[in-house]
Amino acid sequence: MHPKKLSYLMVTVCLCLAAAGLVKAAGQAENSQTAASSGAAPQLDYQFFKTKVQPVFLLKRPGHSRCFLCHADPNIHAPLKLVPLSPGAATWDEDQTRQNFALVKAVAIAGDLQSPLLTHPLAPEAGGDFFHTGGRQFLSQTDPSWLTFKAFILGEKTQ
Repeated sequence: MHPKKLSYLMVTVCLCLAAAGLVKAAGQAENSQTAASSGAAPQLDYQFFKTKVQPVFLLKRPGHSRCFLCHADPNIHAPLKLVPLSPGAATWDEDQTRQNFALVKAVAIAGDLQSPLLTHPLAPEAGGDFFHTGGRQFLSQTDPSWLTFKAFILGEKTQ
């Protein structure tokens, strides 16, 4: 193909991709506005967090440390912070759970499936990001614990 024709073709492809991106962005903004105005925007549910999400931080996953061991360590600098367990405790008390809920909101954005709570511990080949230094807690988006986090992000309530 002649270089000039190839240049025109490249410009056309770039313009089409840019236009498609603008259309997609406009649709997302409209969907976001519609959800916000209809009151349908998801909210993070405290009871769901307390009964379903917080226990995941205590689970022993094969080949991994429990999440809370690093995320409740004041010497570890991570976006997700948890309250240290009281000496001898197997779980957090009500006040600590409320603190954890507030802390988790830094990485769990209601309705956002790109929230760090979902992407950070997920393997990159499954859609996660590269940066979690605690290993890949979830190898796929079908992992039951990952699905619990996703349900939390999407505003699921305890039944």
